[in-house]
Amino acid sequence: MGLMASWLALVGCDPQRIAELEEGVATEADVRKRFGEPLAVWDGAGGARVFEYSRQPEGHKNYMITIGPDGRMTALRQVLTPQNFALVLPGMPMETVRRMLGRPMRVAPYPLKSVTHYEWRYLDGPNASDSKIFSVVFDADLKVVSTGSSIDPALSPQGK
Repeated sequence: MGLMASWLALVGCDPQRIAELEEGVATEADVRKRFGEPLAVWDGAGGARVFEYSRQPEGHKNYMITIGPDGRMTALRQVLTPQNFALVLPGMPMETVRRMLGRPMRVAPYPLKSVTHYEWRYLDGPNASDSKIFSVVFDADLKVVSTGSSIDPALSPQGK
């Protein structure tokens, strides 16, 4: 199966699943029925919980779905966006970035340099050819040193 076919098989039903979930109406059970078990559950503000659904490494999306204390979905967000990437700042803890963006597609430690790279695949436009990689470099104290985006190497003939 090619990269695009794999990607469509993995995330092809997301638009329908999302359309079926209405903020303030859908329940936790509705979310779990359509998305399955979350990869992680984070504590949110005011007693809410945030469910993480990652589509990495093949997909281009990570979802954070907030369930309020009343058991209703209050927010459904695709978090791999340039707007969210701009909020990742030098000195930010790794855990904060992980909670903001969800599971990365790749974690690469470089012990000799005392850094770790996290990478997420995302779309910076409407087409599969708009695939990019957002990278965050963390120092030995697990704090952000730098960030950047590059063209997805899977788009090049050598990357396929």
